[in-house]
Amino acid sequence: MVKTPLMTRLSDQPVESAAMPDVQSARDSREIAIDRVGVKAVRYPITLLEPNGGQQHTVAQINLYVSLPKHKKGTHMSRFLEILNRHHRSITPELITPILHEMREKLHADDAHIEMHFPYFIEKAAPVSGARGLMDYNCSFEGTSNGTDDFILGVRVPATSLCPCSKEISEYGAHNQRCEISAKVRFKGKLWIEDLVAIMEKAASAPVYAVLKRPDEKYVTEQAFDNPKFVEDIIRDLATAMECDSRITWYRIESENFESIHNHNAYAQIERAKD
Repeated sequence: MVKTPLMTRLSDQPVESAAMPDVQSARDSREIAIDRVGVKAVRYPITLLEPNGGQQHTVAQINLYVSLPKHKKGTHMSRFLEILNRHHRSITPELITPILHEMREKLHADDAHIEMHFPYFIEKAAPVSGARGLMDYNCSFEGTSNGTDDFILGVRVPATSLCPCSKEISEYGAHNQRCEISAKVRFKGKLWIEDLVAIMEKAASAPVYAVLKRPDEKYVTEQAFDNPKFVEDIIRDLATAMECDSRITWYRIESENFESIHNHNAYAQIERAKD
């Protein structure tokens, strides 16, 4: 290929990027510190480790923030994505803290915060037929680093609740409904999403499944009928289980029952820091 005079002039010009002004690092005269600044609602593929040694690919919505001192005009937004690009192929709770440390270092910040919301799939077998299907659970990782590192695992679990009052006063059955149980926990050691889901499902009248044959439907219907629970029962039973698990150091748990015969939902919540 023969260079034209114009192409020669353009290719010989020096790269100007190194000399470009860094507006974000300029001083801001208002001198008002910002608690959190960064990028929000980033949809990004991530790879999660599974307890069986495998990997699960999913898509997360991610928020990344740092604090900004009062004298600095802005932060460097592209650096958030650069850091994410280096780590997304293997995300674990243990990796969140190194990501936060890198955010603080690369963005020269005192505080860093990350939020990740993603669906996680667990294969469950039906209780009688053994038919297998994938259940999806809405999960979250939240991390903060500001001299002290903090990590919170969150899971939302669908389940079944059956009303004890309805069972007691009715001749022909009891009303039951879907409920959603939520938990956010701090923990020590290893706590898999699967572990937390199992703890939460046991607090309900019955779990829900992706695939049920007729013998399975009979089983779970009768399981719920034999295990009626108010929303208060669910949250208290779950709190008892959280207290008994030595890995969990703090928890915030909720249950919302989507009532089938009332024009409102029933709700209960407990938050505790364990000694």
